[in-house]
Amino acid sequence: MAKQPAFKIYGRRMADKIPAEERIKNYKSVYIPQSEEDIKTQASRCMDCGVAFCNHACPLGNVLPELSYLIAKAHWKKALDILLCTNNFPEFTGRLCPALCEAACSLGINQEPVTNRELELSIIEKGFTEGWVKAMPAKMRTGRKAAVVGSGPAGLAAAQQLCRAGHDVTVYERAEDIGGILALGIPDYKLEKWVLKRRLEQLAEEGIVFKPNTNVGADIAVEALKSRFDAVCLTGGSSVPRDLDVEGRTLKGIHFAMEFLTQQNRLNLGKALADEERIDAAGKNVVIIGGGDTGADCLGVAIRQGAKHVYQFEVMPQPPKSRSEKMPWPSWPMILRTNTSHEEGGERRWSVATKYFSGENGHVRKIVCIELAWIEDINGIKRMEEITGSEFELDVDLVIFAMGFLHPEQGTMLTKLGVEFNSRGNVKTDSEYKTCIDGVFAAGDMRTGQSLVCKAIADGRAAAAAIDRFLRNQ
Repeated sequence: MAKQPAFKIYGRRMADKIPAEERIKNYKSVYIPQSEEDIKTQASRCMDCGVAFCNHACPLGNVLPELSYLIAKAHWKKALDILLCTNNFPEFTGRLCPALCEAACSLGINQEPVTNRELELSIIEKGFTEGWVKAMPAKMRTGRKAAVVGSGPAGLAAAQQLCRAGHDVTVYERAEDIGGILALGIPDYKLEKWVLKRRLEQLAEEGIVFKPNTNVGADIAVEALKSRFDAVCLTGGSSVPRDLDVEGRTLKGIHFAMEFLTQQNRLNLGKALADEERIDAAGKNVVIIGGGDTGADCLGVAIRQGAKHVYQFEVMPQPPKSRSEKMPWPSWPMILRTNTSHEEGGERRWSVATKYFSGENGHVRKIVCIELAWIEDINGIKRMEEITGSEFELDVDLVIFAMGFLHPEQGTMLTKLGVEFNSRGNVKTDSEYKTCIDGVFAAGDMRTGQSLVCKAIADGRAAAAAIDRFLRNQ
């Protein structure tokens, strides 16, 4: 890209973060954006290698080498046009995506990879600042109507693609706010809600109709929905949390992660909440069971609420700090990752299983755990064994389950629709995203199971293309 390869001159540099002791005082974004010149320098580090593994690793197919070249040459508008061809919402992925593309970057073989995620975020924010991101309503309407049930990243992507194809689109959301997990599940310090509001205003300008506080199957009958619309796309997400069946599970003070996170987001929005319903970590010993991103989100929120001490337990062993021979480049490496929340406090422990809870007056007061050893057989299959004598207990006032999600809720709506489920309990579809019900499609976590925001957007886009073909062929 230059006579002297920039990757030989410049090292990887990410946006600075507000010091932990300052950022935990509020729910604002923890990052300080880099200057335009610094971003251009980082973009110039791209090797422009012969095979763009980054492009293939990205579920959306973002063309990272071209974007890096255009940023380095200050062709921001062209970069924005190319980015929006593959990604409807770079402002979401630029803040939330784990950056699969960076793990596949060729530079990452022996150096630090290109900061692709931050580059994409810089492009879209530059586009909003310059006024280049505008509503793009369809010039012609097909007269076909499509309903999208669920307003998370998959639902919003499907809705925008269908609307731009000329169909009349209505999005139904059972919560009071549009955005699904983006609105209520993601902490504000990772995604401030003005970012979502800004995008929703654009979608509304394009002609999408939003119906919050509408529970399909209860507030509106599924038969009425099918009769009003030519196609229905189910994007409700994977919302049934994984539970833990141990003694003391029914004690008060034990909650699922989404109860905890959504409540704080509602409070940040200024919504009223009865004192008896409040899940507050202030002054408490908190144990988070689950070592993933959702658990880290709970950690960050608990610290901001003023928790006395926070533990995050994971049943799996601690991952290695770097790639091993079992996870070679360009595969996604299961290595130890430190979330911004982990920089702020708390204690992480691996290979820990929960034995039972005990309490007083119906409220949890202690958790009893045991350490695990993971044994691998000759076939590479691991099994866990409890380590004799390693049992320990902790005083605890609040326990949060963040062990992932099983499948979508198979209750009123899906039951009444009569869709089929696969072996994992997700909505079953064919290669064209069709369910067993004519005119009913599914996309996102509801179809694939719990996944990433980039994969949800990609799935919503692909489902919209299939629905468009269906509507035009009727």
